[in-house]
Amino acid sequence: MESVASYRVKKFVNRIALGFAVIVVVSPAIFVFLWMLSLSLKYEIDNIAYPPIFIPNPPTLDNYAKIFRESNYLLYTYNSVIVSGAATLIALLVGVPAGYGIAKGKRQGLGMLIMVARITPGLSYLIPLFMLFRLIGISGSLLALTISHLVLTIPMVVWVMISFFEDMHPELEEAALTDGCNIWQAFYRVAMPIARPGIAVAAILAFIQSWNNFLFGVVIAGRETRTLPVAVFNAMTFEQLSWGPVAAAALVVTLPSLLLTIFVQRDIVTGLAAGSVKG
Repeated sequence: MESVASYRVKKFVNRIALGFAVIVVVSPAIFVFLWMLSLSLKYEIDNIAYPPIFIPNPPTLDNYAKIFRESNYLLYTYNSVIVSGAATLIALLVGVPAGYGIAKGKRQGLGMLIMVARITPGLSYLIPLFMLFRLIGISGSLLALTISHLVLTIPMVVWVMISFFEDMHPELEEAALTDGCNIWQAFYRVAMPIARPGIAVAAILAFIQSWNNFLFGVVIAGRETRTLPVAVFNAMTFEQLSWGPVAAAALVVTLPSLLLTIFVQRDIVTGLAAGSVKG
């Protein structure tokens, strides 16, 4: 009886310690997000008040109306959706079969090459891409911006899918090949359905990375093809910094990634925690 009681106490203490550790790690990010939300819902006189006013009284949506009224944020949102969506879709079409081929062909050299491309800073690709786009005449277009984002999204998808397909039991494809399928049919009918959680994780990570990318947008994009991160940066001026509209614009940029992560968090956890069939 005593051992059972001590086990329960130990388990309770471990839960308390884990909860405290999670709060310590997560609380700074939550505080920053809530403070940004507070700034976006307050009048400018309250945003510069001292001592700071955390709770808006009363809250206002004027800052959100201002950024869409005075700046072409609808166009920037459209550009971000087109570029991030296209970059993610093309990365999946290329990266998922590539990850399958590298994993099943045991091409560790190609896997290391993908890892190098994954960890190489985007700045290394910026000047060659900019010169290439100027040479072929597509600089400043959404097409050029989408191609530049593929440098980020394709290595991300391939790297995630390699580790996922490596955990898949080879007996599954062997059974499909024995039943008369060719290698592409085995990939499409067997590997793809099992790898669905991994594909979801790869798509979400690629989309978020593309959506939040600032470097390529500020250099490669033109005046009419700017994306939301660039638009938020342009809202910050040296003459006068209005915290309310800037915070509202930052939340507009953050909201799609945040909502996407919340709605598909189960797929993210499933894809990161398990490859496929564990035996």
